[in-house]
Amino acid sequence: MQHFERYGYPALALLVLLEGLGIPTPAVSVVVAAAALAAHGHMSLTAVVAVTLVAAAAGDNLGYLVGRRAGRPLLRRLGKRGEKAERFVATRGRNIIVVARFIDGLRQTNGLLAGATGLPWGQYAIRDGIGAVLWTALWVTVGAVAGNNLGRIERYRLPVAIAVGVVATGFLIWYLIKRRARGN
Repeated sequence: MQHFERYGYPALALLVLLEGLGIPTPAVSVVVAAAALAAHGHMSLTAVVAVTLVAAAAGDNLGYLVGRRAGRPLLRRLGKRGEKAERFVATRGRNIIVVARFIDGLRQTNGLLAGATGLPWGQYAIRDGIGAVLWTALWVTVGAVAGNNLGRIERYRLPVAIAVGVVATGFLIWYLIKRRARGN
């Protein structure tokens, strides 16, 4: 606990910020953990919200800047996939920016792609800010609620793990059957 109290806020900020630059990090897990610790008084919930929100928006906007400055050559090298990405951003990309924050893969590349395709920064920043507020609110709330209910959660750990395993196995079997059917 001593290390988390000492490095908690900087670690939270760094991991959330790096994710906006396209580097996959366990940002969601760290936000939830920080909020759970705040629910137990080991961190400030207000500070967790502020750090998460600022780091999310800053990381995405830095990602946008990197995409704007260096992303165009990458899109050209991607060929048809790059062209497809450009068309998507031009036609529907503005509307996906808010939702992208909730989708792994898109959360990390959202700013880079928007910058590389030339989406005007003002349009990007407003939508990204809304997404960052909603994303922060969701995961901090999940962490705080979980932190306040650890005793109840602990009781259901084994049944939930079994259920997750069954569902994951079901999806794996379904995927393999579909894949095999496409191959024939």
